[in-house]
Amino acid sequence: MDVLNLRIPDLGFLGGRRARLLRRWLAAALLTAGLLLLFHPASARGAPATPTVVAGHDLPSGAVLHAADLKYADVPDAVRPGGALTTFEAAEGRLLCGAARAGEPITDVRLAGAIPGSGDPATATVPVRLADAGVAELLRPGQRVDLVAAAEGDSAPSVLASHAMVVTVSGPEPQAGRALAPPGKGPLVLLALPSGVATQVAAISLERPVTVTLR
Repeated sequence: MDVLNLRIPDLGFLGGRRARLLRRWLAAALLTAGLLLLFHPASARGAPATPTVVAGHDLPSGAVLHAADLKYADVPDAVRPGGALTTFEAAEGRLLCGAARAGEPITDVRLAGAIPGSGDPATATVPVRLADAGVAELLRPGQRVDLVAAAEGDSAPSVLASHAMVVTVSGPEPQAGRALAPPGKGPLVLLALPSGVATQVAAISLERPVTVTLR
């Protein structure tokens, strides 16, 4: 509504002098309201808002975010979640922990570190098949785990890697043309590891049963 275009009602029934004074008071009040709308639009039209990074479309858990997946939206500060991102750069190349609906604000706690293979030479991804299928079902993208190999001979179980990041867990159904998983073993789990231990982990996981401890 344009306050400045409102018509002041006829107040002639109040008497000449009183009507003129009241009309002047109403005119001043309308002018003040118009100036407030002009110079303080956030206060007059609604709560202040901040440009925020939101999902541009429905995103699945484990998605690697790119600019095409995101957009900006003005989110009212009163309902804007803490840690909501304000730049695409803060989300680019990072792993989404949990699905997000279109328009949902992207917050810092919803993102894992930069996805391996996106230009970071210090990390690599290793597929492993855990000895216990039930453990794999507990894992979610972005979760941190320690990878443990079963004892071999007289040796004790050994920790192969600490703070590995779960990138994704394959579905329970085998893909067309692929053999079923070995009996008792779970789906493939893709783990992000330091490059220095990735090769060793890949080799040992083929020879010895491995599992993870949850963090």
